[in-house]
Amino acid sequence: MRIALLSYRSKTHCGGQGVYVRYLSQGLAELGHEVEVFSGQPYPENLDSRVRLTEVPSLDLYRDEDPFRIPHPREIRDRIDLLEVATMWTAGFPEPRTFSLRAATLLRSRAGDFDVVHDNQCLGYGLLDIARRLPVVATIHHPITRDRAVDLAAAPWRRKPFVHRWYGFLGMQQTVARRIPDLITVSSSSAADIVADFRVSPDQLHTVPLGVNTELFRPRETPRTRGRIVAVASADKPLKGIAYLLKAVARLRLTHDVELRLVAKLEPNGPTEKLIAELGLADIVTAVSGLSDEQLAELLASAEVACIPSMYEGFSLPAVEAMASGTPLVASRAGALPEVVGDSAVLVEPGDVEDLTVVLGDLLHDRQRLRRMSIAGRTRALDTFSWHAVGARTAEVYQRAIHRHGRPSPPRAKARL
Repeated sequence: MRIALLSYRSKTHCGGQGVYVRYLSQGLAELGHEVEVFSGQPYPENLDSRVRLTEVPSLDLYRDEDPFRIPHPREIRDRIDLLEVATMWTAGFPEPRTFSLRAATLLRSRAGDFDVVHDNQCLGYGLLDIARRLPVVATIHHPITRDRAVDLAAAPWRRKPFVHRWYGFLGMQQTVARRIPDLITVSSSSAADIVADFRVSPDQLHTVPLGVNTELFRPRETPRTRGRIVAVASADKPLKGIAYLLKAVARLRLTHDVELRLVAKLEPNGPTEKLIAELGLADIVTAVSGLSDEQLAELLASAEVACIPSMYEGFSLPAVEAMASGTPLVASRAGALPEVVGDSAVLVEPGDVEDLTVVLGDLLHDRQRLRRMSIAGRTRALDTFSWHAVGARTAEVYQRAIHRHGRPSPPRAKARL
């Protein structure tokens, strides 16, 4: 099949959606499909050589080195640019909507180049224009309504109106999702939440778990660093539960020789940096960001324990990467995490600092249990998660969407299936 894969931001440091674009496009290419990624900034890195990249430039208002920047008037090219900057100036997040409109403009003249369009969590109004010409499939990793609920609960009352405004794109996503017949999500837990929050029909949803590169994320020959805990968070947000882990580590250091490696881009002078200082943890907590895949894999494999203290996860690639690395995992009993880790991790109540402290302390004392968990996690990753299988199951959803749309099935894909 000829596949247009849309992603409004795709660099892997943006979180799971960047990883998803990179490895799904590779898995589809390995199956013989032709894949072209359409992406806004930050653009994907290290795409498979068989995958074509078409850049869909925005005003790049949230670039790392200059977030919330004011563009020069000469940068404004059209009405979509005006919409983008006006939404930012009024405290909203414009990228899902404006990217979808730009992608729709590009695809109007290229409808004959593709058999199917696959949207990655954008769900902008432009998809409805695309759907008039081509079959459209959309992935919803989890409903962003869950992020909004956690952020609102953590925000002081003066900030709550701004949080509501930032998530103003959710009404659009709910509307668009209900009008796309074939939706992909990554877990049964996430599927149930999408049905509840976006009010889509369960018949629209196809569950396809994510995969992991088990050759990259693997146990290493070098010994693990005693007392090292690693936590990976794609964003410095209350949803990721890092504050609870920091408080647990502060208690744990009284009885254990521990260090925490936090893989996250922290907000300068933000709540996490302030909490590290307040708890006196600067000597044992190191925050790093922008790691390459190889560096992240080595870091995960160097730890005695990995921890995912999130308040909610629709899937959690870091959990699968930790298991593939043979790193014993402690995770919150929240969202899809119990479904993802199975019996290979220890689950704790989300937000319960005492529970997290006790579990981490007991594990660091029990060498035999750590070894058993290492083997169980690696085995589960090998048996359950594969990007090749993800590509094959995703292609089956494409075929259903093509058939539903009434276009003739691509001969090569038809024969292969």
